[in-house]
Amino acid sequence: MELSKRQEEIIEIVKENGPITGENIAEKLSLTRATLRPDLAILTMSGFLDARPRVGYFYTGKTGFELLSEKIKKYKVAEFLQIPIVVKEDVSVYDAISTMFLEDVGTLFVLNEKGCLSGVLSRKDLLRASIGQQDLNSVAVHIIMTRMPNITVCRKDDSLIDVAQKLINKQIDGMPVVKDDEKGLTVVGRVTKTTITRVFVELASAKIV
Repeated sequence: MELSKRQEEIIEIVKENGPITGENIAEKLSLTRATLRPDLAILTMSGFLDARPRVGYFYTGKTGFELLSEKIKKYKVAEFLQIPIVVKEDVSVYDAISTMFLEDVGTLFVLNEKGCLSGVLSRKDLLRASIGQQDLNSVAVHIIMTRMPNITVCRKDDSLIDVAQKLINKQIDGMPVVKDDEKGLTVVGRVTKTTITRVFVELASAKIV
């Protein structure tokens, strides 16, 4: 987050004089309390300052990098998951390739007859199946998909940074967001490397508070 010159001046004043009231900060800057209110709100919400009723503002001592790190660690999968693209076990490899192309995704999630997760199809899986002389219309995806327990999954309340680490460690493009059901695992969303990249770009652009 990039601070304005006035916000930087406020931080320096609080560093040197804290705890200090908003009125006293305004007086030192020769401004009104109302004029400073938006800046103080931003600095408090961002974590640079802390405020206590009837006492005033304190400097937290945290750098911008530390505050950014803390913010990222608080993000949960539920805030950023996307709609999952799913296919049934009996769908042909040809149709799965068409679905992946039309939906512009890198991973498909395969559901069994109960509607629960039974497999995952990556670009590599479909490319591997396409090599050779076999008729792709006659090969069902359940033959080539990656099956449980070799599927990496996450849940809504998982930390986004932990999921990002799993994507890197497993060298996969995406994973299903699931919830436990008496029939199995129900797919409720997806998280991909593109999801993670978008979050960091928006964060850098200060679009995420």
